[in-house]
Amino acid sequence: MVSPSLSAPVAPGSTEDVECPLGFFPCGNLTKCLPQLLHCNGVDDCGNQADEDNCGDNNGWSLQFDKYFANYYKLTPVNPFKADTSECLIGSVPKRCFCRDLELDCDEANLRAVPSVSSNVTVMSLRWNIIRKLPPNGFRRYHELQKLCLQNNKIQSVSTSAFRGLHSLTKLYLSHNRITFLKPGVFGDLHRLEWLIIEDNHLSQISPLTFYGLNSLILLALMNNFLTRLPDKPLCQHMPRLHWLDFEGNHIHNLRNLTFISCNNLTVLVMRKNKINHLNEHTFMHLKKLDELDLGSNKIENLPPHIFKDLKELSQLNISYNPIQKIQENQFDCLAKLKSLSLEGIEISNIQQRMFKPLMNLSHIYFKKFQYCGYAPHVRSCKPNTDGISSLENLLASIIQRVFVWVVSAITCFGNLFVICMRPYIRSENKLHAMSIISLCCADCLMGIYLFVIGAFDLKFRGEYNKHAQPWMESVHCQLMGSLAILSTEVSVLLLTFLTLEKYICIVYPFRCLRPRKCRTITVLILIWIIGFIVAFTPLINKEFFKNYYGTNGVCFPLHSEDTESAGAQIYSVVIFLGINLAAFIIIVFSYGSMFYSVHQSTITATEIRNQVKKEMILAKRFFFIVFTDALCWIPIFILKFLSLLQVEIPDTITSWVVIFILPINSALNPILYTLTTRPFKEMIRQLWYNYRRRRSMDSKDPQKACTPPFIWVEMWPLKEIPTELMKPAAFTDPCEMSLISQSTRLHSY
Repeated sequence: MVSPSLSAPVAPGSTEDVECPLGFFPCGNLTKCLPQLLHCNGVDDCGNQADEDNCGDNNGWSLQFDKYFANYYKLTPVNPFKADTSECLIGSVPKRCFCRDLELDCDEANLRAVPSVSSNVTVMSLRWNIIRKLPPNGFRRYHELQKLCLQNNKIQSVSTSAFRGLHSLTKLYLSHNRITFLKPGVFGDLHRLEWLIIEDNHLSQISPLTFYGLNSLILLALMNNFLTRLPDKPLCQHMPRLHWLDFEGNHIHNLRNLTFISCNNLTVLVMRKNKINHLNEHTFMHLKKLDELDLGSNKIENLPPHIFKDLKELSQLNISYNPIQKIQENQFDCLAKLKSLSLEGIEISNIQQRMFKPLMNLSHIYFKKFQYCGYAPHVRSCKPNTDGISSLENLLASIIQRVFVWVVSAITCFGNLFVICMRPYIRSENKLHAMSIISLCCADCLMGIYLFVIGAFDLKFRGEYNKHAQPWMESVHCQLMGSLAILSTEVSVLLLTFLTLEKYICIVYPFRCLRPRKCRTITVLILIWIIGFIVAFTPLINKEFFKNYYGTNGVCFPLHSEDTESAGAQIYSVVIFLGINLAAFIIIVFSYGSMFYSVHQSTITATEIRNQVKKEMILAKRFFFIVFTDALCWIPIFILKFLSLLQVEIPDTITSWVVIFILPINSALNPILYTLTTRPFKEMIRQLWYNYRRRRSMDSKDPQKACTPPFIWVEMWPLKEIPTELMKPAAFTDPCEMSLISQSTRLHSY
């Protein structure tokens, strides 16, 4: 474990030469490094408050927003003699409208047209009305109007001279209407307009002439429209002061070189949630002052090598959730001032430290996998820092996981090994059933071994897991452990199904010779193990189709609760968990239900009704616990797979609970349900205790005469429940003759 405080030779006041180990960050101008966990924990661990700086990712538009308004209010004169008043100063107002000072509020007033009020009004809010069109010169008389809100109306057409005369207007909101087209020159008189918001409309095209006259425009937002392309001509030629440009949620397919050629003052460009699939290398070459670039949630597959070379002032870059296949190692070399980088949802196959080392000012980085944080060790805030199972420090992130993996492993291994060792001492008339139980214990024991190995590697990587995360998930050990877990799970599922069907046949159809004989049972058991090996090791054969099937998380279990880079792996996982396992669970539930119903029907004609009812209750409890544990183990997995198919976001911690706590339930409880709580085992324990007490009694009376025969327990039904004619040894030689025993008695034997 590396010491939390390290020193390195460095010039006073310099931080660039500080060499901090993985998972640590430098304390400003000090030669001290702290773990990333201490970043922004509310305590001054550095001593100079450096670890409490940059706690929030306020880079990009939010920082520019603050700068703009700080300068705006600094330059705007304030009249100290103006009294605050709530008196209406614009005369009479329409019904259902409110007035305060020079501001008019007509929200939800069922207006069909622009109201007529005093010309000295400064703010007019007409939201949530039923205005369908803006006629010519509709606002001509309102020369003092500074803010106009027209959101959530039903505006379809806007006249070219609709805003004529609004020389003082600074903010115009046209969001949530049905505007399909804006004619050139429609904003020609709005020389002081600074904000223009036209989101959630039906705009399908725009022209640079549309924004003619907007010499003071600072913010232009055209989010959630139907724009498919941007104009070939310079977009900002009539908006020289434009700082913010937002095209989020449109259908734009590509960005042309001429589009931003005149946007010299642009600081924020948002193009997220479009359909951009190609970027030209010179697309952003004229955006010298750009501070934030958001290209997230598009369809970009390749980034040109020098696409960001001219963005010297960029502080925030978002290219997350794009199908980018590869990132050049020098892709971000020119972004010396970059502070925030979003790469979420991108599988970086060639990731390396060289990509992020030149970004010395980078303070926030976002990846798809927390394991990638190891390639940017100098960045103090890296997200995600866990996948719900592992963290930057440990393979098993939670102390509860670390404790339970050993507890569950011990219970599973000990319980199954105990049953395997004790079975030879139980001489059963049903050897085939005992053979199946031993096979089930062997399969369940593999789950205990798997958990034991995961716990051992957690100890090995304790405190520095992120150094080994990627190599570990790609290692042979991880692949073998994942295969072992799937082998255990699938063999256990198939064996439980086989045991259930065996019981079902003998209970529901007691007078038919349907019970498998020795040769058939051995064949079925061998076939089950072969199927288990095929299911578990097939993903290791074809790497191109399955990719890193078992290496999607630190515990190497292929639950695939979210979309993976391999469609084959996703399909294969669905076939296993929603195909094989779901079918097996349905068979088990149906079989036990049929068995209980069959026994219940048989008691109707029985003479000893009271005794039969008691036996039925015992059987019902056993059935309930068997089906309940199966459901507790499998139903959560079925639900997760269904949700993943529906593309529902699943919390990362769910996977850890499934693998550590839910999956091993059957493996840990099967020995108890199928052996330790059965009547033969209980009778064997009683017989052992009886022999022990008898031997002690005889030793105390006459030590020389003490002689106890060797113990071999015969597993069979109580004598009082077996007819006298069936007590002969020959009666147990033929399975068909054994089936003549009553159903409830037979079920008790299982």
